Amino acid sequence: MADSSVINISIVTPDGKVYEHSAADMIVVSTQSGQLGIMANHVPIIATLDVDETRVKYGNEEDEIAVNGGFIEFSNNMATIVADSAENQSDIDVARAESARQRAQRLITEARQKNDEAALDRAQVALRRAVNRINVAKK
Repeated sequence: MADSSVINISIVTPDGKVYEHSAADMIVVSTQSGQLGIMANHVPIIATLDVDETRVKYGNEEDEIAVNGGFIEFSNNMATIVADSAENQSDIDVARAESARQRAQRLITEARQKNDEAALDRAQVALRRAVNRINVAKK
């Protein structure tokens, strides 16, 4: 019988599985309604995720993953995150993320000058994703 005091976690993107852990104590995610901590035997839940870090705690250790939107489903001590994109802390190329941040800031300025709301929205999302990656990488 499976241990009911731990949770299994899987993070997948359109490109495949990004993260998996089979004995976590807790997962902390940022939803559109606020931050959510899930431990073993939590009630089933489905929530939409914000662009932010996801933390997986086990023992005295913690893994951090930059998750860029998507949703989480938790049921029967299994947490599944289906993300638009995600990167493990150790896989983040900070120089590439910094270039993406600068590019997004330039695109925001251009979109404001042209009064292009659609381009502004896309650039702001790109900026949030780049900043999220930088913040997770630097922890």
